[in-house]
Amino acid sequence: MSKIRQVIASKGLAGFYFDDQAAIKSDAKEDGFIYEGTPKTKGFKAVRQAGESISVMIITDDGKMAYGDCAAVQYSGAGGRDPLFLAEDFIPVIENEIKPILIGEELDSFRRLADKIDNYKINGKRLHTALRYGITQAILDAVAKAKDITRTEVVAEEYNLKIDPMPVPIFAQSGDDRYTNADKMIIKRADVLPHALINNVSKLGKQGEKLIEYINWLKERIYQIAGDDYKPIFHIDVYGTIGEAFDGDICAITDYFEKLEEAASPFTLRIEGPIDAGSKYEQLKQLKKLRESLKGRNIKVEIVADEWCNTLEDIKEFVDEGAADMIQIKTPDLGGINNTIEAVLYCKENGIGAYQGGTCNETDRSAQICTDIALATRPCQILAKPGMGVDEGLMIVYNEMNRVLALLKSKKEVF
Repeated sequence: MSKIRQVIASKGLAGFYFDDQAAIKSDAKEDGFIYEGTPKTKGFKAVRQAGESISVMIITDDGKMAYGDCAAVQYSGAGGRDPLFLAEDFIPVIENEIKPILIGEELDSFRRLADKIDNYKINGKRLHTALRYGITQAILDAVAKAKDITRTEVVAEEYNLKIDPMPVPIFAQSGDDRYTNADKMIIKRADVLPHALINNVSKLGKQGEKLIEYINWLKERIYQIAGDDYKPIFHIDVYGTIGEAFDGDICAITDYFEKLEEAASPFTLRIEGPIDAGSKYEQLKQLKKLRESLKGRNIKVEIVADEWCNTLEDIKEFVDEGAADMIQIKTPDLGGINNTIEAVLYCKENGIGAYQGGTCNETDRSAQICTDIALATRPCQILAKPGMGVDEGLMIVYNEMNRVLALLKSKKEVF
């Protein structure tokens, strides 16, 4: 079996930008593509700044090269997440700490090596989530190369999963250009759309009226462009703004959800992050109350948990409490991709929808490896990433998915 001979790190750009969510929710003003205002989250030098990544390359003793990309979410430092991820701060950690513990390791087991990295501590503290994310990607790729099989097959083999020959539904995100990009999604017949980026109350409307108008527009646009045979799921991320607009009043929010359901009908509607209660405990409590209120009135809008549900441990708590219909498994936030695998499987085992998400601020490589994982674990949907739009992420995820499925279908013994 191949062994690790060398580990190399290089600085890269991510697929979008780092945004200071606290500043955007406060007094930052849009000016073209930047935000004017004072940063409010530690580490930010501007409200919006370039997203950064680190490629981690593993060289095997038989000359093969495998790699993964370390990347962090767009809203780093928000909602209990790890701080801003800057390459110059963390390349030395890879070179001085990670390289020595990986060189010489046998590439016999992804799970064993991923667990070693995910639980490695420096001065009693685990590595930044972005580091664990990218290094474990590189390990998965290296094990696949050592065994001469796909990354999907490695995951299926080590977690005792049966590979399904069908694609996983892909969720495309529009960014602020929610009208033009929705058109692109409809033309490309995205399975789930449009995200819409409703990240402040001015976009939602003081009583939510702007979102209702948008949903009505989206429905009519689908009929106009694609006709009656295209039935995507509507998935809108509101970043807690519904709770903000209605002062956290569960009864008022429930009334509003009834209006949203009516506007979206006959399409299934999911609302991500309806409330941001400010802490994990309060988030669990408020989302659970809202879900129970919706069920009590037979309102079928699905709640998707995001904020304060960052780690594998968080996800298990939200699932156990029944605090959402679906959990966004925000892949960089979980650290090692072994945690993403386990999170998807935990949701499925407990009857909660698994949305294998991530962030627009990833890379083509992290998106490809996440796609390979999804083909083994079968979440309800996977995010089209990176990039805040349609042309980049949907292409990368769709193409990777179909490449791998074609390879697997050529191996008659896989299915």
